[in-house]
Amino acid sequence: MNKTVEKLKEELLAVLPPTIFFLIALHIVGLVRVLMAKGTGLPVTSSAQIALAALIIGKAVLLADHWPPINRFPEKPLIYNIAWKTVIYYVVASFIHYLERVYDFTKEAGGILAGNEKLLSEIVWPHFWALQIILLVVILNSA
Repeated sequence: MNKTVEKLKEELLAVLPPTIFFLIALHIVGLVRVLMAKGTGLPVTSSAQIALAALIIGKAVLLADHWPPINRFPEKPLIYNIAWKTVIYYVVASFIHYLERVYDFTKEAGGILAGNEKLLSEIVWPHFWALQIILLVVILNSA
């Protein structure tokens, strides 16, 4: 039992720093989203959703760090690994961002395909890309 508690404590302490970082970063993204969506009728992301996403991304970062291809360029200058990790983390974060939007529209439309179609027809692309740029900058700072 003691080994299990120690392992859980170790895992919690390992996941805490990236989770806190992404909790703050995603709240900034959420704030920007709220400010851009004010008066448009778009659903607003709650703090609980942001905390859950931060926990998922924090754990994903830890899992990705154990994935052998993540340190693909050990003999090259540091910028190679930073750029490589940024691409991987950005793709994952973008996918999660897209799934959040699909989820919001799926609740309204009554199904995943209908929600996706509604999302693609109603999305404000400049707002979406503005948030993606903020995500890229945040992830670049964390890689």
